[in-house]
Amino acid sequence: MNDPQTPFSSHLRELKRRLIHTALFFFVATGIALVFHRQILRWLLAPAEDLNRFTGGQAIFTDLTEFWGAVAKVSILAGLAATTPFILFQIARFASPGLKANERRWLWFLLPSSVISFALGVAFGYYVLLPPAMNFLLNFGGDIATPLIRIGSYVGLVTTLLFWLGAIFELPIVIFFLAKIGVVTPEWLAGKRKWVVVVAFVAGAMITPTFDPINQSLVAGPIIVLYELGYWLARIGVRRKSSGEVQAKAGT
Repeated sequence: MNDPQTPFSSHLRELKRRLIHTALFFFVATGIALVFHRQILRWLLAPAEDLNRFTGGQAIFTDLTEFWGAVAKVSILAGLAATTPFILFQIARFASPGLKANERRWLWFLLPSSVISFALGVAFGYYVLLPPAMNFLLNFGGDIATPLIRIGSYVGLVTTLLFWLGAIFELPIVIFFLAKIGVVTPEWLAGKRKWVVVVAFVAGAMITPTFDPINQSLVAGPIIVLYELGYWLARIGVRRKSSGEVQAKAGT
């Protein structure tokens, strides 16, 4: 990308070409998701098995456009989720010519790792956190009020929850990257451990839709573990960086 032999106009043309390919990929992926929107919505609704007892477990909509708004939202989000690995691949291909060999190697390691981490966070939210959270929300006031859940509010809540859990699971990758470029140090990270516990439970209270400590702990626990994993990855990264600098100085 920063090759002095390549004209700047060539970089612009390449960037334009990759942006066009990314946009086309996104529109195709969104169109496919729109075709299969019923399957996607059923997948999102599955953790809430007893959603509305008077409607056979189906969600309801009280606005004429509410259902189509939910369809559009899940189609766009599914298209974006499918396009994200392609976007990262295009970024890596565009940036790699201007990077050093070791930087290129870390780039190709970090990008797929971030996608995998995000997917693990979504899977954790869907299979571990959502079922007990939905059970709590639907049954907590069952003796006083009967739930009739709208499809729009349900989709908004679930997609937001899954997104933030996916983002949280990228914490070790972010910490490792910041340590590699020298923004944070393992010593600094170790000194912040006690605050991580507090922040983890605050984040658990903000992310989870419930007020019970069990569901909040299901979010706070992984944040603490992921921070610790990021700390050890930072130690490994800084150690390798230091040894590489020593070898470089010895070579000169």
